[in-house]
Amino acid sequence: AADAKGKAASTRKQKSVVVRKPAVSVPAVPTFGQAAGLHEVDDPLALKSSVAYVMDQNTNEVLFSKNPQAVLPIASITKLMTALVVVEAGLPLDEKLTVTADDIDTEKNTGSRLAVGTTLTRGDMLHLALMASENRAAHALGRNYPGGLSAFVAAMNAKAESLGMADTHYVEPTGLSSRNQSSAKDLAALVDVTSQVPLLRDLSTSREARVALGKRLVQFRSTNGLLSNPLWDIGLQKTGFINEAGKCLVMQARMAGRQLIMVFLDSSGKASRIADAERMRKWLSATLSGDAGSPAAKL
Repeated sequence: AADAKGKAASTRKQKSVVVRKPAVSVPAVPTFGQAAGLHEVDDPLALKSSVAYVMDQNTNEVLFSKNPQAVLPIASITKLMTALVVVEAGLPLDEKLTVTADDIDTEKNTGSRLAVGTTLTRGDMLHLALMASENRAAHALGRNYPGGLSAFVAAMNAKAESLGMADTHYVEPTGLSSRNQSSAKDLAALVDVTSQVPLLRDLSTSREARVALGKRLVQFRSTNGLLSNPLWDIGLQKTGFINEAGKCLVMQARMAGRQLIMVFLDSSGKASRIADAERMRKWLSATLSGDAGSPAAKL
């Protein structure tokens, strides 16, 4: 009897064993840069970004260049042009704009804390678009442009053309579409212009803001952690990400007494664009200070 009980217990134990199938590895969809083989291009800093570009804003001297002519999706870097067009149109920043169903993302199906029916001033929408990369805010800005969204996109492309951004094309104001594309050289020109607009400098480098959404005060934060780093003196910045573009970052920053424009596109890895920016900062600090023999200069 004892032996029978033991066998029954053993049988129960065997039945409770769960056989798990091995996980199926799903290959990641390559970014446009990866598909083009841009990551195979070597650079002295071993950056994870397939495109990197650093230029002295005052002299136009190029201090670092990696695949500067590559034309790639730019994700939310788009919002810099969106903001520039809004500001240059002279539209009242205190005018109330309301989020509608038209502002819902049907491209990537991303969410938003700005529910349909949310009403904010144009200035608040601009702030959230630049600081927190709020897609519905950026779309609402374009939709409320005189002539509507199509007129706004036309104005974006016209402004790009006037700045000599021959590699740049926009189809919408958020950056969610991979058809919004540009090159590092073109984006450097855009950063140069936008960094000269005090409002855009202030809003893009704001670390956080509390915004009244109905009866609630909601905290929004910057998408760029470098703004909290005391080693950086950033005058203007914008981050971006969609799967087709990888991680992107553009900045204007003061370093070693010089105003520099930095562009990083198609960076692979969660924190790689920040790591790339840090490697670039160390290398530039050593190079611009003349300490060419330092470990940083030899990165």
